Amino acid sequence: MTTMGVLAIILLAIAVGAMSPGPSFVLVSRISMSHSRIHGLACAIGMGLGGALFATLALVGLVALLQQVEWLYLVLKLAGGLYLVYLGIRIWQGAKVPMTPVSGGEAGQLSSPWRSLGLAFATQVSNPKTAVVYASIFAAMMPVTPSLALLLALPPAIFLVEAGWYAIVAFAFSAERAQRVYLRWKTGIDRLAGLVIGALGLRLLGETLSSASRLTLR
Repeated sequence: MTTMGVLAIILLAIAVGAMSPGPSFVLVSRISMSHSRIHGLACAIGMGLGGALFATLALVGLVALLQQVEWLYLVLKLAGGLYLVYLGIRIWQGAKVPMTPVSGGEAGQLSSPWRSLGLAFATQVSNPKTAVVYASIFAAMMPVTPSLALLLALPPAIFLVEAGWYAIVAFAFSAERAQRVYLRWKTGIDRLAGLVIGALGLRLLGETLSSASRLTLR
């Protein structure tokens, strides 16, 4: 199969994974509704950067290290789970904070889009399982001796896939109608978002503790 063919198959698998509901989707949709389209697009870029970072780490062999040093992988998963729980609590706590509709002139008065980008990036990289998923896809679909062109193309291509999908999410949820719905039901939406993100963090913590107990019993 040609380099372009292999790249296309890998990107299709990554795109399907990116579209699966999770904390990243919840975060981008909520920020797009509650702030502005610019903030939502900044989140999309942050998600893309996180995906590109994981792709690069998978290619350079971090996953092999994590598989050999199992406790390091568990520490990273524990940190990621704690971060998601913390983020869920913060969103829940802010559910009753009133907001006014966002207009173009008011967008600059909100928190910086850079902050949205950083928050999205941190959320994306909070789960090291993503790097393992990337590595699994690479191992299953790449040739035994991949070309240099393929290796160089993967991180920026994955950035485009991840950022592109979340840009679509940002455009959809930053529409005026979506923002009106959000402003009307803000408390419920924020609490639901906080619960989902917190629950995903607790699930990650549960998986980590279960793995740690099995490791201890060996």
